[in-house]
Parts: sequence; C-alpha cells; structure tokens
Amino acid sequence: MGIAAQSRWWQPRWWQRWRSSPLGHSLGRDRIAQVALAVLLLMALAAVFAPVLAPFDPYDPRSIDIMNSELPPAWVDDADPQFVLGTDAQGRDLLSAILYGLRVSLLIGLCAVMLQALIGITVGLSAGYLGGRVDVILMRAADIQLSYSTMMVAIIVLAVFRTAFGAQLYSDLAVLMLILVIGIAEWPQYARTVRASVLAEKQKEYIDAAQVLGYGRLRIMFRHILPNALSPVFVISTVQVANAIISEASLSFLGLGMPVNRPSLGSLISSGFEYVFSGSWWMTVIPGLVLVVLVLVVNVLGDWLRDVLNPRLYKGS
Repeated sequence: MGIAAQSRWWQPRWWQRWRSSPLGHSLGRDRIAQVALAVLLLMALAAVFAPVLAPFDPYDPRSIDIMNSELPPAWVDDADPQFVLGTDAQGRDLLSAILYGLRVSLLIGLCAVMLQALIGITVGLSAGYLGGRVDVILMRAADIQLSYSTMMVAIIVLAVFRTAFGAQLYSDLAVLMLILVIGIAEWPQYARTVRASVLAEKQKEYIDAAQVLGYGRLRIMFRHILPNALSPVFVISTVQVANAIISEASLSFLGLGMPVNRPSLGSLISSGFEYVFSGSWWMTVIPGLVLVVLVLVVNVLGDWLRDVLNPRLYKGS
C-alpha cells in the first residue's frame, strides 16, 4: 500500500468529504483564507477562554488599582512587567480588558447577525413565495427600513432609552439593547436577497411536484426552498458580522454602546482616545489594532466564501 493510500486510509471519513468539497478544496489552495481563518479562530478562542487567559479580572474592583493607571506596555521604559500591554486610565490591565472586550464584541456581532437573519429570512421567504399583497407590503417595509441609516436609528433609539430609563438600567441592558438595535436595523439585507432566491427557486419543477403531493406552504418554504437559498445568506452573514462589530464599536465610541466598566473594543477605544495626545497612546491604539484585525479577517473570509459559493467565480481546479 502506497504512502498516499495509507494517509487516506487514516483520515476520518468526514475529513475526506470536507477535503473533496468545493469549500475544502478552495481553502486548501488559498493561503490568505487559511491565515484569516487561523487568526479568527485564535481570537474566538481567546474570547471564549478569557477568564482563563486574562491575568486579571477587569470586572473585579479588587484587581484594579488607580495607582497603576496609564502604565505603558512591557516593552516601553518604566513599564511594569506584570502588565504586558500596559494599563488604562482606571488602572485595569489592558490585555485582560481586551480579552473580555473581544468576547463582548463577538457576542454582540454574532447575536445581532442571528437576529437579522431570523427576521430577514422569514420576511424574504414569505414575500417571495406568497407574492401578491404580502410581497408588496413586506418589501415596502424593507424599503422604508433601508432608507434610514443603521447608525441614525441606533443613536436615536439608544439615546431615548437611556434618557427615559436612566443610565443604570441602560448599563445593565447594554448588550441586549445593542443586539436588538443592530439586529432589527439590518434585516432588509437578508430579506431582499432571500426573496430573489425564492423567486428563482419556486419556478422549478421540484416545487410543482411538492405542491402536487399536497405539501403545505410552510413545509415547502422551510424544508424545500430555504435550503437551496442559503448560499447567499452565508456570504451576507460574514459581512454583516463585521458590520455589526463596527456598529457596536462606533456606538461605544459615541458613548451609546457598552459602558466603561464593561469593556468592549469600542468602549476601550473611546475611553483611551482622550489620552492619545498626552502620550498614553496604547490605551486606544492597541484595542483599535485588535478591532481592525478582527474586521479584516472576517471580511477576507467573507470574500473567499463569496467566490467559492458563486459558480461564476469559483473554478474547481
């Protein structure tokens, strides 16, 4: 038995199927996508295991000493070696704050995109399959939603909520509010894409066969049409995760996102911005670089996924 045959024999069946699929084949040849995926996985693991990896707990007041505020990173003169990336204005270890902030930013981005997809897919399926007045009403609602900027809607809603219910309640519900606002503001992207796919799919013969067999509308929509309309949804989702993370960072920078005592990448950039010109550049530059890298690798994977799932762009060999 040759070496190649032995290596294939030892590979699990699921791995062989993955390697032979268009996604696995393309990923094996695209070094940039491999690096982006590796970086994203490392950042996701760092966020998940933040309580284990972080040297200090930024939520624990006992681990914060105001006398340690604005200490530079370990490679700068007069630094404290126990604070690898330095400290912020409150005396928190910046590395620990970034790990916990990365967790919050990823949580908001992923949950907001899941909410967008849930609303958008439901609306797009209903509009595309049912047609008629349902299609007109739902698509006009999507057009109205698209006419407003996500940031404008988010700023108005969050500012009104904070004024009406107070800063303390807003601080407690900040994550939930950001997920709801960002998720609800972006669903038309999914609805329009899914509707276009449904209009193409419902003209095919397998839909006529399902209708002849007496299947109900919901079964045809969710069990027959939806699986064949998901490819563009995956591509949109990768881009929307990056957009949601940027939206959270922007709102936190404006003071309408995560509070200072609950770090996210955006709130860390915001809290350290006023100290940039006084020499404490690391408090905003380092979280900003982490945010840039996170958004960059997500967008790179989104572009790669779009090319693979688009038969006009993907070349199997």
